[in-house]
Amino acid sequence: MKKVAILGSSGGNLYNLGGKDPNKLLTEILVQCKTAELNVSAVQFIGADVSMDSAKDTTKASLFTWGNGEVNEVFRGNLKETNIKAQQEDERIAQLIEDGEIDGLIVMSIDADFANKAAILAAVEKKLPIVGTGGTAMANISSKGANVISTSGTTGTTNRTRAISFVSSLTRHWGLKYRPAFTKSTDAQSKKGEGSGFKKINIRGIMISSLPAFISMALILALSKIPMFEGLGDVFDIIIKALPVVLAVIAAKQVSDLDEVSIVAGIIAGVLSVDGGIIGGIIGGIGAGLLVQFLFMKCVQWRFPMTTVNIVAGGLSGVVSGLLVYYLVGPVALMLGDYIKLLIEQTIAFSPILAGAIAGLLIWPAILGGVYHAAILPIVLLEMEQTGVSFLGAVDMVGLVMVAAGINLANILFPRDKGEAAIATPGFMINLGFGTFVESAYPFMFSNKVVFAGAILSGGIGGMLVGIFDVRGTAYLPTFVAPFASNNLIGLIVAMVSSLLCAFLITAFANKALKAKKA
Repeated sequence: MKKVAILGSSGGNLYNLGGKDPNKLLTEILVQCKTAELNVSAVQFIGADVSMDSAKDTTKASLFTWGNGEVNEVFRGNLKETNIKAQQEDERIAQLIEDGEIDGLIVMSIDADFANKAAILAAVEKKLPIVGTGGTAMANISSKGANVISTSGTTGTTNRTRAISFVSSLTRHWGLKYRPAFTKSTDAQSKKGEGSGFKKINIRGIMISSLPAFISMALILALSKIPMFEGLGDVFDIIIKALPVVLAVIAAKQVSDLDEVSIVAGIIAGVLSVDGGIIGGIIGGIGAGLLVQFLFMKCVQWRFPMTTVNIVAGGLSGVVSGLLVYYLVGPVALMLGDYIKLLIEQTIAFSPILAGAIAGLLIWPAILGGVYHAAILPIVLLEMEQTGVSFLGAVDMVGLVMVAAGINLANILFPRDKGEAAIATPGFMINLGFGTFVESAYPFMFSNKVVFAGAILSGGIGGMLVGIFDVRGTAYLPTFVAPFASNNLIGLIVAMVSSLLCAFLITAFANKALKAKKA
């Protein structure tokens, strides 16, 4: 196993690109080293509280070293004192190099004339391979005759892209196999180097992660219906157009997870995928994420400077994927989304009462069976894409949230024992205040078949009323806001109150019957 030492400082430009958080910066390198089975033998890192471009001797700084298999902050003082302390560690690392205990160096914005002088001189003598960033520092090291096998500036780089570049260069130099870990992972993941973008594609995860954007749209819609905020209707139109971009960014980051590089690629792809709707955005983002990872590794193999690697990977992948969606995939994706929405609307139009009742009756079994997030939520988001509201979104609010609130309220006012009131109260407050946390009703549903059946029945009644009033709305909003974000304020209020009262009465009856039986 090859042994490496990590030397560096928070740097000037590096400070603004990850250097101000030494633990995070070093962790990224450690993860990649572990993936490549490189043994970290020493660390000497000086982290200042400001960029080294403006630092003074009196600037506060910390010294980080390696011990007991982890990075430790061993000294905290002004920069002058910290540099003096760092010299002691520098001498120790130099001795390790002379003793053959270190096979290569990873360096970042080091001071080869003072804090890292001994280690660099020893590395020059031993002809150790050196990789690193920091234009001035790397030029200085090279001038001393060091065996620099890879060098770059820091502009446009991230902690992760630098770490992958460092380890890729060293492993290639030593002829070792290395598959980058593209996630900040557990030990098992880092050993495997999980880097397959295809394995990370998770449509459900992309949809769920994008939910805040859709809820923001619903809130804007609710506000735009207030006379004094009518102008927000234009804002609502802008947010609708931005949804594919949000989905593309989330998809690209999920697939490649290369921090800012994948985010930039996702934004470019998303902007070009807007005409394809949210399906186009997802496809564009996934394509960008896959290309980011592929181009990034190719550019590293071709020994491009890290700044160029990031520009090519982040910019080109977003453009290529986005253009493919814009010219080829977008129209098909938009058509597919329209057909799905048309199918939903035709089903509802055939019998809105029946559709609402069936949806309400099935929504609890769906969430308990794991179908809700896999199928129902994506359909809700597709419905919301054009109008900001959804038929199934209204059923969600009525059949899940309000039913859970009714069950919790019954257990607050008529609990089977005193302890259940304390359990139900937080759930009830979250149900009403945030339009979520329907899981709070699970303990009461699973412990009483009558309550369980009552939840399903109440959901069916609420769904039927949603159909009768032809309501479109959404959950994940405070209950007092949700009606204003719907297309039928009175209709949604009636449906919400009805399902809550139904669940409340059935649960209260079940609790009283159980208490009477025990008595």
